[in-house]
Amino acid sequence: MTRLTHYALEQPRRLVEDTEDAKRIEQVLAGIGIRYERWPAEVALADDAGQEEVLRAYAKETDRLMTECGYRTADVIRLAKGAANAAELRARFLDEHIHDEDEVRFFVEGRGAFYLRGEIGVHRVICERGDLLGVPAGTRHWFDMGAAPHFCAIRLFTDPAGWVARFTSDKVAGTIPRIDG
Repeated sequence: MTRLTHYALEQPRRLVEDTEDAKRIEQVLAGIGIRYERWPAEVALADDAGQEEVLRAYAKETDRLMTECGYRTADVIRLAKGAANAAELRARFLDEHIHDEDEVRFFVEGRGAFYLRGEIGVHRVICERGDLLGVPAGTRHWFDMGAAPHFCAIRLFTDPAGWVARFTSDKVAGTIPRIDG
């Protein structure tokens, strides 16, 4: 189940809010400028489904958002259970960073946690199958796929070059509980 936890920035282990209520999650995230929607993710994908197959399966949903927001391209990031390079991939996104354009992900399998830093706290959103999260350009955030990751997400872009992470060097990401604990 999708879960939102809000931690105080000045006391990172102090929990301000913890909810699994989808309407409350949408409301809180909208208040900090984050798009959150629940989409149908009913297509069972084969274990070896490639990018084109995943994009075709969810073209109706992604085409609507691409038209609405001006995104010009989409790709798929997929990490299978037991992937040999999982620890290395996880480490790449655990530090706070920003992007020059929006980061939009639609989870079609598995789960992962986005950490969204605001002025007074950090919101952790554990996304699962059916969650769409849109993080505006310039938003401080990081992503944790967990110690034993498994997920598949469609990413939407205006220009993939704008999605390159620019790290802030702030150490806040190391003070907030990870997805697994």
